[in-house]
Amino acid sequence: MAAGEHGSIRIGVIGGGQLARMMVPPAIHLGLRISVLAETEGSSADRAADAVGDYRDPETVYAFADTVDVVTFDHEHVPREILRELESRGVAVHPRPDALQYAQDKILMRQKLAELGVPVPAWAAVANEEVLQAFIDGHGGRAVAKTARGGYDGKGVRVISQADEVRDWFTALAEDGHGGHLLVEELVDFTRELSQLVARRPSGEIRSWPVVETVQEGGVCAEVIAPAPVADPATLEEAARIGRIVAEGVGVTGVLAVEMFEASDGRVLVNELAMRPHNSGHFSIEGSVTSQFEQHLRAVADLPLGDTSMTAPVAVMVNVLGGPAEGPMPVRYATVLAEHPRAKVHSYDKQPRPGRKVGHVTVTGQDLAAVRAEARAAAAAFR
Repeated sequence: MAAGEHGSIRIGVIGGGQLARMMVPPAIHLGLRISVLAETEGSSADRAADAVGDYRDPETVYAFADTVDVVTFDHEHVPREILRELESRGVAVHPRPDALQYAQDKILMRQKLAELGVPVPAWAAVANEEVLQAFIDGHGGRAVAKTARGGYDGKGVRVISQADEVRDWFTALAEDGHGGHLLVEELVDFTRELSQLVARRPSGEIRSWPVVETVQEGGVCAEVIAPAPVADPATLEEAARIGRIVAEGVGVTGVLAVEMFEASDGRVLVNELAMRPHNSGHFSIEGSVTSQFEQHLRAVADLPLGDTSMTAPVAVMVNVLGGPAEGPMPVRYATVLAEHPRAKVHSYDKQPRPGRKVGHVTVTGQDLAAVRAEARAAAAAFR
């Protein structure tokens, strides 16, 4: 990859959220230059926001891409046609649009995973209430309905027993003028949720982190335990195998998160894909030799990937959801840091709002119970 200004590679990140924010320190350490196209002024990543604009506007994105050597992402929502035009202009885009489409569209994702032979819940693409109801009736009377595009953190996902519970989604699809389908899946009886993070560079080198357990609250990730505790070695091997198959099968470049269910019947089933640093990998900043943010930058710049070994036997990351009743997280820093000196605190510089991720806390150590209690207590002190 050609070096940019001052002889270093300039990485352009589309999206100004906390993921872009957490790419800034490792970019500095790696000698990379980083620019961010933020959606609004005062975004989480405003320290590196060289541009502010709408990522759905082609000319805004093209102008931003002209200032960098490689484009990557804080989220998956940039329209595919814009990204394909960037590639046609010779811009390095990582992950490439042909891979990113599987994180943008859940139906395409399910089709690709089926093609790769990756285990997934029973599913169907449905265009009307009659077909949806038939699926529900054929799968125990309850199912999970999802919008194909745009959902995250529990949005665009409903557990339903009657097709008319998503009538508004069908109406929206019809009003869009392009038609379309909803995704419906079996309601999996699972014992826990797992996540396998993988990084792949354009040359094909792949590195994986230990499989982690994720704990959800209201459809939002609340806690991550690394590595996943008391796991059957066969389960860990299967998760790692799935992660590698997906990374190679879709040709992803950068960090890939494969979110999975460990079903009560022993199956390991893929739930979602994210082709960027992911909440389930935040533990890696302190808990791994190479964090997911440093690894993502290495990968998209096609630099050798780093060691993903744990720095301690256990790491627990707890999200700060909502934040203090008054003022941003830093108003509580002095108290929290004094009471929890082992905790590593990360603020996203966001205003508190119920259920919003405004930061996270990570604790590493030897004993899971003690580490988890410390991380939970430190995070709770910000609420």
